[in-house]
Amino acid sequence: MPHAAALDLAALKADYDRDGFLSGIPLLTAEEAAEHRATLESAEAKVGPLHYCTKVHTILRSPLALATMPRALDIVEALIGPDILLYNVTYIIKEAGAESFVSWHQDLTYWGFSHDDQVTLWLALSTATAESGCMRMVPGSHTAGVMPHEVEERGSNVLLQGQTVRNIDEAASVLCPLRPGEASFHHGWTLHASLPNVSADRRIGLNIQYVAPHMRQTKHDLDTAILVRGQDRYRHFGSDVPATADLDPAALTRRKELDDHYVSIAGRA
Repeated sequence: MPHAAALDLAALKADYDRDGFLSGIPLLTAEEAAEHRATLESAEAKVGPLHYCTKVHTILRSPLALATMPRALDIVEALIGPDILLYNVTYIIKEAGAESFVSWHQDLTYWGFSHDDQVTLWLALSTATAESGCMRMVPGSHTAGVMPHEVEERGSNVLLQGQTVRNIDEAASVLCPLRPGEASFHHGWTLHASLPNVSADRRIGLNIQYVAPHMRQTKHDLDTAILVRGQDRYRHFGSDVPATADLDPAALTRRKELDDHYVSIAGRA
C-alpha cells in the first residue's frame, strides 16, 4: 500500500499493551474497501447472508487476501510474535436500521484457548460511526483478566450466548469509529461492545482472529487454522483449506462443518 504511512510498530505495541486495543489503522484505500465490499455483496446475492459465518476465508478469496496482507501481519507480529496462525475470519454486519447490538464482553471467555496470545483485527468495509454502531472499548480492561459473564437469551444480541459483563462504567469507554479501509486491533480480554445501526447504510466489518501456535483448544481436538507467518512447532490445530476460488461447492460444504465446530466451542461455556 504505497499511499499508507510507514508504521511505528514499537509505538503501536506500547499503545496496545497499555490500552488493549488500537484503532484507526489504515490498511486499505476507500476504493479498495469498496471493491472488497462489492465482492462480499456479490457472494451474498448467490448464497444468502454471510453475517457471522465462520471461516469465510475458506470459501472466498477476498477475506483470505485481507487477512494475509503484509501490513496487517506486520502489526500482528508486533503484538503476538513472529509465528502467526490465522484462526478465523468472519463478516460482522449490522443492517441499516436493525436492532442488532453487541453486549459488553471479552472474546476469550468462551473460546476455550489455553493461553491469551491472540489478537482480533476488525476491518471496516463500510463506514463505522457512533450512528452505525461502531465498537466501544474500555481502555486497560485487558489487564484485569477474565471477568464474570452472564449468559442470557440472545434476542437482538449478535453474540452466540448473549454473554454480558454487567455494571460497566460506560463513561470509561471510548468510541472506535473507522472509515472504510481502516482497522482496529484488540486483545481477547479487552471489554468491548457496540450499539445498533441507526444509519442508512449497512455497517460491514471483517473480523479476523489470529493466535500464536503454542495456543491450543481445550474443549475438543477438532479446531483448525492456517499458518500465515513464521513456523508452527506445536501442531495443535488441524489445517483449514484456504480459498482458491470463490464459492466452490466442496468448500461451502466443508465450511458448514467448520461452523458447527466453532459453535460447539463458542456456543457453550
